[in-house]
Amino acid sequence: MHLSARSHATLVLVLLALSMLLVGAAAFLMPDSYNWVAQTTSESAAQGVQNAWIARAGFVIMGFAVLLLASLAERRWGMWGRSVFRLYSVGMISTAVFSNKPWESVAYVEFEDTLHSWASSIVGFAFIVGVLVVMMRRPISDRAGRLFDWVAIAAAIGISVLIFTLEDVAGVSQRLMFLIAYVWFAVEAVRSARDDPHTSEAMARRMAS
Repeated sequence: MHLSARSHATLVLVLLALSMLLVGAAAFLMPDSYNWVAQTTSESAAQGVQNAWIARAGFVIMGFAVLLLASLAERRWGMWGRSVFRLYSVGMISTAVFSNKPWESVAYVEFEDTLHSWASSIVGFAFIVGVLVVMMRRPISDRAGRLFDWVAIAAAIGISVLIFTLEDVAGVSQRLMFLIAYVWFAVEAVRSARDDPHTSEAMARRMAS
């Protein structure tokens, strides 16, 4: 079934919102020893943790949301942008398939934790490169879009460093990075639907009638 650009964008926005809800809610459904300021989103999806499925579901849904967005944003992102963000999607889904080690001193599979770390690194790298590729395709006149791109890139790099240097605020820092990513993808979904030629033609016909 072929979706219109507007319906396509709406589906992406719904998936992003659902993912954000799940990832955010997971922090409040953890064992009492979990501290959302210090513990990361990956730890809320960790091995052997009660209700870890909630954050894992959020990761998977976000991965599929970006996969759908890559198709919708074909004209805006170009081949390289789509390819990089599809890699981002695979990495995001993989962070759910392979779980982080728990924050508590309990048994876990070290190799799975290593795979999770690799997947997380792919997610961070792909997001930075993908936003940079998309920014290079933007018209110079789109100053607001380019500014937000720089904010997203700076946040992704800066917060990644902060997570490893200030562990006491790693959780809240990572959640801020997730929030910026959700907003960036949501804006791209809206803009992609607006810039779609079929959507533009339909709007022009409505205005002329």
